[in-house]
Amino acid sequence: MSDGSPTFPFRIVASGITDIGRLRKHNEDSVLLRDDLALYMVADGAGGHEAGNVASALACTTIAHYFEKTVAQHAERPDFDILGLPTAIRRLSSALHRANKEVLQIAKASNRHKGMGTTIVAAWLDARTQMLHLGHVGDSRAYRLRAGFLEPLTHDHSLVNEVLELQPELDDEALARLPKHVITRALGTDERVRTTLRSFQLAPGDRYLLSSDGLHGALAERQISEALALEKTPEEQVRLLIEMAKDAGSRDNIAAVVIECDPVPDIVVRPHPLSERPPMSAPSGDADDTPEIVVLDEINDLSLIPRAPSNNALRDALAGFVGPVRPKRRTGDPP
Repeated sequence: MSDGSPTFPFRIVASGITDIGRLRKHNEDSVLLRDDLALYMVADGAGGHEAGNVASALACTTIAHYFEKTVAQHAERPDFDILGLPTAIRRLSSALHRANKEVLQIAKASNRHKGMGTTIVAAWLDARTQMLHLGHVGDSRAYRLRAGFLEPLTHDHSLVNEVLELQPELDDEALARLPKHVITRALGTDERVRTTLRSFQLAPGDRYLLSSDGLHGALAERQISEALALEKTPEEQVRLLIEMAKDAGSRDNIAAVVIECDPVPDIVVRPHPLSERPPMSAPSGDADDTPEIVVLDEINDLSLIPRAPSNNALRDALAGFVGPVRPKRRTGDPP
């Protein structure tokens, strides 16, 4: 019998492990499985022995502790805030930012941990809204296998992708000189961190994979898809994927978490009725004075398009908001 609280129309079964790999002396990867919170993570630390592993483990535990402390608070909040942003995804983002502060604090306080950082991919299955919320920083990834099709759910924060976005016409000779496995974002490397957040509708039969680059860097998506499609338990699939990555010549630590939404016919589902998302287009004040485009330049001030004389108050409000996320200009940087 259901007690009336939100529940999933399936049974969540998850398993995850890390492996030192064939060529590494220390394991800097971490996984976290919290079935009680429906929260699962993979983190890939950097910084060497007693640094990278500290960063990855600390990030995972900090995020879990934040979720523990905010259970009651989240239950009382509506599904969407006044801007139409999902409060669930804001909770996950807040947890990631808290982890960034914790890792950075330890890195600054100890010479042994100086310069450490970690990637992270965190998956939270929200029973109230039947959604999967993903947050990630760096190149740890999430995949979904649904109806036999494998889909990447994350986009690496990597130098290669930065080049693709900013300089797609760079010639092949210049591209060949670029390092191939360099990330551009990580927890614990700067006071400000940009997280990528996405939400997906859950469905019975889904299988999700969280992995460090030691796994997906060694295996083709076809191999990952075929392994996840096998009639095996998540524990068996995790071990299979790690052995496949090692056999394929992975030179890194390897971490994987597999989450299965196993259909259970006799579960009585009481889905939470979603509150209505407030409209995003209703302006406050005169519509003619509301900019349609806001450009944040790394060096110059904010640019509002179209410009209006009465935009000064809005400009001040925006400046106060974007100040903490504006990239810092260091002494000696070219204008």
